[in-house]
Order: sequence, then structure tokens, then C-alpha cells
Amino acid sequence: MSKLSTRPNFILILADDMGFSDIGCFGSEIKTPNLDKLGFEGLRLTQFYNSSRCCPTRASLLTGLSPHQAGVGHMVDDWNVGPSYQGWLRNDTITVSEALKYGGYHTCYSGKWHVNWSFEPAPGDPIDKHHNKLGTLGYPHPAQRGFDDVYALMAGATSLYNPQHLLLQNEWVEAEQPGYYFTDAITNRAIDMIENRPQQKPFFLHLSHVAPHWPLHALECDIAKYADVYKVGWDTIRKERHAKLQQMGLIDSHWDCSPRDEFAPEWSSLSMRQKKWEASRMAVYAAMIDRLDQTVGRLINCLEENGISQNTVILFLSDNGGCAEFLKEDGWCKWYNHDTWDGRPMRLGEDSTITPGADDTFMSYGLPWANASNTPFRLFKHFVHEGGIASPAIISWPAHLKSARISHEPCHVQDVLPTFLDLANITMPTNSGVQTPVGESISSIIFNEAWKRDLPICFEHEGNSAIRKGKWKAVRQHPGKWELYDMEQDRTELVNLCNIHPKILHTLITEYEDWASVSEVRSWPPGNWPSWMSNDEFRKG
Repeated sequence: MSKLSTRPNFILILADDMGFSDIGCFGSEIKTPNLDKLGFEGLRLTQFYNSSRCCPTRASLLTGLSPHQAGVGHMVDDWNVGPSYQGWLRNDTITVSEALKYGGYHTCYSGKWHVNWSFEPAPGDPIDKHHNKLGTLGYPHPAQRGFDDVYALMAGATSLYNPQHLLLQNEWVEAEQPGYYFTDAITNRAIDMIENRPQQKPFFLHLSHVAPHWPLHALECDIAKYADVYKVGWDTIRKERHAKLQQMGLIDSHWDCSPRDEFAPEWSSLSMRQKKWEASRMAVYAAMIDRLDQTVGRLINCLEENGISQNTVILFLSDNGGCAEFLKEDGWCKWYNHDTWDGRPMRLGEDSTITPGADDTFMSYGLPWANASNTPFRLFKHFVHEGGIASPAIISWPAHLKSARISHEPCHVQDVLPTFLDLANITMPTNSGVQTPVGESISSIIFNEAWKRDLPICFEHEGNSAIRKGKWKAVRQHPGKWELYDMEQDRTELVNLCNIHPKILHTLITEYEDWASVSEVRSWPPGNWPSWMSNDEFRKG
């Protein structure tokens, strides 16, 4: 790549728990005209991988390292087995914000953080006492990791109407009420940050959404658009999305769609009452993505009004695949459940007598719809089969991406830091004792130049493991056996070739184990693992 005469601005937009086929330019029926414009006029990457869960992905994205090397090998809790599972960003890492700031960029953060120990207090624990941990060991906030301007959610999930644990710069703040909606609020802050930035500096903005993560919270005006869309059911939606993906050239025309997940019933087997409620769940989920897209449109308008749209790189992706988590009252709900802003209690869990979407509801959209979100792939968030780790990814840069392209080269969130530094012509700081990023710059893909990865991409989350090297992928679902797939012929992972190519499988496993040793991956579980979060329970509820 030749040196650029003017350094670009960077905007990194991260969706939360959004599946591979959940936006229009990746095959969806959901109305996402603003993202579609970026995709159809820019670069769509069909094999851009995440780390299968919210916080591990964020840790890798920010540092250019594996989640374990970054300190978040599991989630935001400490297993007391070493720094790879400490549950917060390690001090021997340099974040993309720190590196860009070092190179003269103004850096901004708006949205979900989730790379620190949890700020969710145990029942009865005063929130003010808990908040006093901010900035101490294990509780780093964005301003401590290189961001100049900060509006951050310090929890892993929240009510979109009444979020808790909000940070403005380095002070706790409350959501403005009534009428607050998190997706709009973080974009409004992001726009303010852009308009009030130092004019003499390029900027980096990380806009990190909660949508469409549970709970299902959406505005009535957005939900109404999808009132009838999902009455056809998940089987039809999967079929239609698969066909669109093939027509767009995003997946090979010979790849069969994976079968409906074994825990998802056939749509026709449901009662009319069940169908109505299930369709309403997906309508709210779609509305959350619709609203996210609307805010992308407002952000783009801001760039155009400020005359900076041409030389601003926008990267959009999701932190993991569609989420099949089942919300029990005594499970996830108990940690993230808060009353409405005016004191009404939350109605918790997957209750078919409750219509989802309102500010006093707390539910998810369920495994069958997550299966549809991940069309055409198998499995979900938490797993490292393609349904858990394949992200819809878009790069827009009007000054240099002047025609629509699709890339099928395997990439990973750990590539973001080296790519941004490459495009900004910034050399990674080489502080003593600091880890060197393992991600690789994909700037050659952006400039339509030949590029191949030097190293394989490895994954591990909760014992689920995989390695991707060239066209081959070895993968296992904990505690099962390794499987082998030819990703050029069968990316939907339907034909296991482990018995046909045992030598290839053995080589991949050896390379994975070498990576696991370097990354200090522990055998699973590394501590007391609650049974309700096992692979099967994770899917069945």
C-alpha cells in the first residue's frame, strides 16, 4: 500500500448479537437502507470473523490480540487461573484508541464497553458503593484506555429505555427521561463528538451498540413496520434469505442451507396463538435493527454536512452471531433486570402472554429466530461453528472505494487495529513488556490488491474450539470430537471430512494446540462452571 497524502478518519460501528443475514445487503428482509448503501457502494466482506461472544470480541477488536492474550478468554469474571482469564483488558496490551491517539488522532467512544469486571451489583448491594470501583484494578474505563471523549455503558446488557451504569467522560450519569432510547442516545452523543472535535486532528470514533441484544426493546413506530412480516415463520424466512445471499454472490450457489436447528420446531407445527407471539418477537428484533440503521443514516448525514464523508473509513460489523440464549427469571434476567424509569417492575422471561417490545418487558427472540438470523449457517453465539462467528461486515471509504466489491478472504476482528494503523501510517508503539498484536492488516483488500493471511485464525470460547487455515476449518463443540470442513466447498459445515483427510485434521489440531499454548488457553471449564450454561442447556433453555 502506498502512503496516503491525507490520513482518514475512522468510524467503527459494532452491532451486538446480530446474525450474518440480518441486514438487507446480506440477504435480510429488514429495512436497512443506510447500511445497504454503504455495502452496495463499498466493500462487503463475507468471511469476517468475530470471537463468538460480546466481551471476548471487544477485547480482541480493541487490542489486535486473541481474547485470551487480551485478558478476556472467557467473560468479565476472574477464574483465578492466570491473566488470560482475568476478565478485563490486560495492562500489557495497547488498544487501537491508544495507538491512534499516540499517532495524533482524536479518539471518541459512545456505547457499550464490556471489557471490565461487571458493574452489576448483587441483589441488595448499593449501586453507589459498587460504582466506586470505577477506574480501579479490574474496572478500566474507556478514558483510561485511550479515548478522549466518552459516553459509555459499563454493563454487558441493559434496558434500552432505562440503562444503568452510564458513564460520561469518567463520571456516572443517569439516562435523560422520559423518551430516552439507547440506540438513539449513543448516536446523538457520537454526532456531538464529531461536531465538537478538534478540527486540526483526524478522529477515531467507536460507536458500540447494544441493539439488537436482548431484552427486546423497540419503539412502536418501528415495530409497526414488521407487524405482518414474520407471520410466514422462520422456515420461510431462512429459505428466502438463503436464496438472496446466493443471488447477491455472498455465498456459493452450491452451498446448501444448514437444516433447521434440532431444537427449533417446524413453523407449521405451532398453534395460531404461538405463531402470533413468535412473529411479534421477531418483529421487535427487526425493529431494533431498523432503528440502528436509521441512526447510521443520521451519522452519515453529519459526515456529509461537515464535509468529511469522503475521507472517513466506516467499518460496520457484529460482535457475534444471532443469540439463542433463553431468558429465565433466575438466569440472565436477575443480573440485568431493573425497573422502568418511573418505577414499574419488569415483566421477565419468555412469557407468551406478554407482547414484547415495551419498556417493562424483558425477553429474547428465541433459538428458532436466532437460527434464521444466522442463515445459512449452523449454531449461534457462544459456539465457533460459522453461525457463532460469522459477522456481516462492511467497509465504506468513498475517497478510495469507488465501486462495489465483495471479498471472500477470511478476516478477523483482531485485524482491525493493524489495518487502521496501516491506513493512518502509524507505527505500533513498542513499549517494553507490551504484547505485539497478532492481527494482520487487510488494507490490501481495501485497495483491491492480492492478499493472503500469514497465520491461521484460531478460536476458543467455553471449550468450543476452531482453527481456520486457507480453505480448511477444524472445529469442535465442547466436549465433542474435532470436525473438518472444506470451506470452499461446504461453508455451511454439513460434510465432515475428518475421516477422509485425517492428516490435514491432525496438522490443524497441532497448530491449534500451539496457538492455545501461546494464548494460555485453559482446559474447559477452568473453574466452577454453572450447569445452566452448558452447550445443551444454552440452546434448550
